[in-house]
Amino acid sequence: MNNLYQMQTSAGGYTNTEITRQNPSCFVFLIDQSSSMAASFEEDRTKAEAVALALNNLLRNLILTCSKSEGIRDYFDVAVIGYGRYVGPAWGGSLAGRELVPISEVAASVLRMDEHPVEVAPGEWEKVQAPVWVEPRAEGSTLMCNALSYVHQMLGYWLGRNPVSFPPVIVHITDGEATDGDPAAYFRALSELGTQNGRVSLFNVHLSSRKSATSLSFPDSPEQLPDDYAKLLFNSSSFLTPYMRSVAWENGLPLTEKAKAFVLNADPSLMVLALEIGTRPGKLW
Repeated sequence: MNNLYQMQTSAGGYTNTEITRQNPSCFVFLIDQSSSMAASFEEDRTKAEAVALALNNLLRNLILTCSKSEGIRDYFDVAVIGYGRYVGPAWGGSLAGRELVPISEVAASVLRMDEHPVEVAPGEWEKVQAPVWVEPRAEGSTLMCNALSYVHQMLGYWLGRNPVSFPPVIVHITDGEATDGDPAAYFRALSELGTQNGRVSLFNVHLSSRKSATSLSFPDSPEQLPDDYAKLLFNSSSFLTPYMRSVAWENGLPLTEKAKAFVLNADPSLMVLALEIGTRPGKLW
């Protein structure tokens, strides 16, 4: 089967859509950069640092996926949008201020090289010289409603130019409640965007500040969630597609057909796995 993913359509069925250079898809990474992200995430790293590390590693892997003998093929446009002191693109260096960027331009616009741990096999990490595109940042308020509205407008323009593409994937990583209103309607509007081949897939990775909150990966029910805010993120998340569930199974996570693209209290390895499930492509053309 020559498909990249299977995507649930608004009608409830599934469609197989190839991603090509002539018909690319896109990834949007929406990251909380508010002051609370300065809190410790693991012994020697803050939440902001852990998110930046995971995201830079993921961008590197996406570039490798698109690398062919003749160079980087533009199968994807990629945006990294942050919200904290302000809402906008979170790229550093020559990409600063850019929104959706072709993956070949991402590859050509490394901010710098740092020594970072990279997962070379499941559960196996090595320190290597790795590219950096996004710096950790933790300042300001949790302007989530503003950020969701920003992404909605940005994707609306992209979808207008790519009406038959494979639907975009949005990965949202946050640790706190919105400080600029109720985000429910903004999530709903964003999740209703799509192409002729289906709606967007929306992932929510919630780094809860509640120490008592149990870590949950892709639950199929909100019953075990600790508060209304976690339930809001769960309810706003898309259902995992069959392809995404197959990636989860490969990584030791047997999931039901009702599994949602939601993770609560992710440790570093679980956050990386969530990003992997949301963005790993199958066959590209």
